[in-house]
Amino acid sequence: MRRDEALGYTEVEVRSYLPTGWGLARTRSGAWDDKKRLWRATVIDNVEFDWPLEVSPDEAAEHGRIEALRLAMNRVYRERLG
Repeated sequence: MRRDEALGYTEVEVRSYLPTGWGLARTRSGAWDDKKRLWRATVIDNVEFDWPLEVSPDEAAEHGRIEALRLAMNRVYRERLG
């Protein structure tokens, strides 16, 4: 993964890291935000709160594409738990 490439994930890849009872909002598997240079999706937790899930190409280049997604989901989950 190059740092200057647009990043993307399939719906299956994203769902594979969601905790039980969580889901995807609006854009389903997310989309590349060219302005912010991030792949972004919104996940919904088990009590219907929205949480931003974001992965940068720098993270994907450093850790690998799938591992960067896992790390981003871990950040969201930890933020949710407070």
